[in-house]
Amino acid sequence: MDYIDYYKVLGLERNATDEEIKKAYRKLARKFHPDLNPNDKDAEKRFKEINEANEVLGNAENRKKYDQYGKDWKHAEEIEKQRQQYSRQGNSGASQGFSGSGFEGFSQGGFGGEGGDYSDFFESLFGNRESGGRQRFRGQDLQASMNLSLRDVFHTHKRELDVNGRKIRITIPAGMEDGQKIRLKGHGGPGANGGPAGDLYIEFHIQNDTPFRRQGNDLYSTVPLDLYTAILGGEVLVDTFDGKVKLKVEPGTANGSKRRLKGKGFPVYKQEGSFGDLILNFEIRLPEHLSEREKELFTELKNLRQS
Repeated sequence: MDYIDYYKVLGLERNATDEEIKKAYRKLARKFHPDLNPNDKDAEKRFKEINEANEVLGNAENRKKYDQYGKDWKHAEEIEKQRQQYSRQGNSGASQGFSGSGFEGFSQGGFGGEGGDYSDFFESLFGNRESGGRQRFRGQDLQASMNLSLRDVFHTHKRELDVNGRKIRITIPAGMEDGQKIRLKGHGGPGANGGPAGDLYIEFHIQNDTPFRRQGNDLYSTVPLDLYTAILGGEVLVDTFDGKVKLKVEPGTANGSKRRLKGKGFPVYKQEGSFGDLILNFEIRLPEHLSEREKELFTELKNLRQS
């Protein structure tokens, strides 16, 4: 049975409301009704698809099964029974650990993994049999987490992991976001009876160990500025993520004013050579522990401004 996207049939997004589904069905059913399109085979086919889509999406229970199991939604109960039976059988690979810098271990994932379709699982149960009649089971997906620092993901780099005794070398792209996941196809639990291995999903936790605040691809930083430079102008050295740069300060710079340094932010994920911006916030620091002479000079300045 081929997969049919019933949402596309009705011209809807997957988050469509019940009312939107009802309206779309009525509109399309009228447009392609056989009475209005006599001897039109294409219209007749579209009318059947529209009715089939409404049968599934127009019923809350059917829609829930379809969203979860795809083309095999009618076999939802049977799939669940098979999945539970497989879980009880256990999986020798899923009970073993793996190691690698920053890893916190893993857990068993669902069949099909992130974004997976239970159609694949159903086919692995009922559509893939060896000549001896044994069922081939797909291996379980594994979930893992890895801790990295913000500095780690400023540059693309490689790491070697030990997964169930197997050495795996992975590339971690620059610009990785906190909470982002990657999939390593075929590196999950081993399949049974010659079935394919599952996948390994790694979720990255990025710890910020820098004075910069990251927001998307932009970085934010506070630059302390002495009163005299703020008033008279001058030059200051400011920190960027990959070194210091000399910055010209305009005379009369106000406290809280901002400056944007183009291309001095964080690398854009999988877009080599592209960077966000660095936004600097000037924080004026007042002089402390003034001498008597300094106080006299500030008093003279005050009097000058008031005259």
